[in-house]
Amino acid sequence: MVDLREVQLFSKLSEKHLEEIKEHAVIRSYSRESIVFYEGDRGEYLYIVLDGTVKLYKTSPKGTQIQINRFDAPAVVGEYACFEKMPFPATCEFITDGKMAMVPYDYIYRNLSEPDFSLEIIKSLTSKIMVLSALIHKETIYSSEAKVAKMLLENSEIFSKLKYNEVASILNLTPETLSRIFKKMKKEGIIEVDRQHHVQVLDPEALQMVIENNKIKTCTNCLADFKKQMGMD
Repeated sequence: MVDLREVQLFSKLSEKHLEEIKEHAVIRSYSRESIVFYEGDRGEYLYIVLDGTVKLYKTSPKGTQIQINRFDAPAVVGEYACFEKMPFPATCEFITDGKMAMVPYDYIYRNLSEPDFSLEIIKSLTSKIMVLSALIHKETIYSSEAKVAKMLLENSEIFSKLKYNEVASILNLTPETLSRIFKKMKKEGIIEVDRQHHVQVLDPEALQMVIENNKIKTCTNCLADFKKQMGMD
């Protein structure tokens, strides 16, 4: 289990402020598939993953999980809701056993006068904005086949490390759709999958063509379209 000192957000704090935060932090253990908080919940803490891995996801009006990101310890989640004093915009769930430190908002606000601390907060929030921007781009620009092709080119190892339904969740696809696309790509000689489910890309140029030829027509307002899809109007 990591110490709070190893969390980048707190790495520049003075010893006095760090000890104060550690003193008031609540440590909880979670089992796999435990929910830390639900989308729409109002919280009183900033959450720090000390051990294990969590995933953040939104739920569409149809009940489909759209995975936004996953974080390995050490990581901070819930900054946006913390500083905007608003409900959590996504659900946080452990995908392994783990531990979480919960720091009361009051003790976070007390340290905003620390320039280095404030800078780390800005960096953390900016990185989350980039993740959301990438998600919006993926969901509004790429078709199902293009999303799979892009993942194969950028991170083919993920198909060997995770179950197909987990990868499908990350791509916002049904497992059946992912399986159908894989069968098509194997038949066309673009990829090869062995008995251990290890995926090998045989024709990266063909995958690039899939991405270019299967883009959805450029939207006029991608953010508005994405919010409508997620029921955020």
